[in-house]
Amino acid sequence: MPTEAEGFTDPSRPGEGGSVVGQDGPQFYGGAIGTVSVTGTGAAEAAPDLMVVSIGVECRAESVEAAWSRAGSSSDTVASTFRRHGVAGGDIRTTGLNVRADLVWREGEGQSVTGYVAASTLTVRLRAPGSASAVISDAVQAGGNDVRLNGLELTFADDAEVRARAREAAWLDALRSAQQFARLASGRLGRVLSITDTVAPQPPVPLPRMQRAASVEALSVEAGETSASVAIRVVWELEA
Repeated sequence: MPTEAEGFTDPSRPGEGGSVVGQDGPQFYGGAIGTVSVTGTGAAEAAPDLMVVSIGVECRAESVEAAWSRAGSSSDTVASTFRRHGVAGGDIRTTGLNVRADLVWREGEGQSVTGYVAASTLTVRLRAPGSASAVISDAVQAGGNDVRLNGLELTFADDAEVRARAREAAWLDALRSAQQFARLASGRLGRVLSITDTVAPQPPVPLPRMQRAASVEALSVEAGETSASVAIRVVWELEA
């Protein structure tokens, strides 16, 4: 794993950031002569058990009322399709809702309103990624040309186990680097002074926007494996 080594401090050299007993700053006892601070990274992979889908509808009409009504009907149809596939109501939520004027520019006339657009976005959690292709395809077909498939994210309902394995890998990575720096400094590692754990964010896996239901029929979603990454910063005492 790539490692960011942040060096060590030696209190016997002015300006290096270390100190000795009786001076201001960190105090070292016993055989400690400074510190070694490194960052270790680790990753672990597992098959994802949760797929989060962003899907919505966008409807145009001559009036706000007509656009709003059509969008509501299309959104209900899409949500009902997910429910028929066993998706619980708590796993379907509205995350976007808006209405705007549809504007065009005409030479000599300037900007004018040609209609109105109403849009609604749903975020749906699918707890069986293996069957997600069929579920998404049915939902898109139910919504027809009004549907907008925005993207998906493959993740874990509970990532504690995979994060634990990633954390172990990060610890070993940090320890190897710290031991090397201690040897180069003609010393050895003492006790651990601090550990900081940082979870790296997991980016979503995007799907292209779809304008027609027919476009989705040929798509398949392969779950594969998803990686969890962890970075930790560890500070050891450096002993002579």
